[in-house]
Amino acid sequence: MYDATLAETVYFAGNNGDQIEGYLARPLDPTPRGGVVVIHHFPGYDRETKEHVRRFAAMGYNALCPNLYTRIAPGASAEDQAAAARAQGGSPDAQVVGDVAGAKTYLQALSNSNGKVGVIGHCSGGRHTFLISLELPIDAAVVCYGGLIVGETPPQMPTMVPLVDRAAEVKSPILGLFGNDDKFPTPEQVDILDKALTNEGKEHEFHRYDGAGHAFFSVDRPAYRVEAAVDGWQRISEFYGRHLAG
Repeated sequence: MYDATLAETVYFAGNNGDQIEGYLARPLDPTPRGGVVVIHHFPGYDRETKEHVRRFAAMGYNALCPNLYTRIAPGASAEDQAAAARAQGGSPDAQVVGDVAGAKTYLQALSNSNGKVGVIGHCSGGRHTFLISLELPIDAAVVCYGGLIVGETPPQMPTMVPLVDRAAEVKSPILGLFGNDDKFPTPEQVDILDKALTNEGKEHEFHRYDGAGHAFFSVDRPAYRVEAAVDGWQRISEFYGRHLAG
């Protein structure tokens, strides 16, 4: 663990050159290190997500969370932005890809970057992480209970089109962490995704937890499952240690 870190709000060029707000945390030493783009969940750019960013800095990574809702209700609270985003069905995929690409570029431009960048996301951010593994050259992707990679698009979330049929396009190793009590995605949907990646010969490892449902990493919610979360963080640490070091 590295505990001399800096966390702050930054701005960078996202999709179409738009100025995007982001939350950055990084170790305060010159040692070359990998970067992590943290993609927030559907509830938005909130305190929980920022805590994840700071945790990655303590683990020794430069970490940045882009606020995918920057364009929605500018100046509003994270909660109001998330409510407005839900009302419009979320962020378009192409826009998410552009914003994450901008975050990746920002991390790689830091003076202590080793050039490697991973991506992680929970819930809708898990789906977006899988999308990024299709669209951008990244070094490692962590999908935490990403819904709607498999399944039908719900009317209230028209931007969340299924992605499983694009498994052949995956460009990076994937770590998947899922709860066996989840309904978004269900265990059966995780099986479908696992099979699709296996059939395409894509490097991936999935871990599933009994007694855990959606949002088992969320410490402030009833869904939190300490054993699953602790094991999940350990697997994330090992996975990024293999792919982002150097």
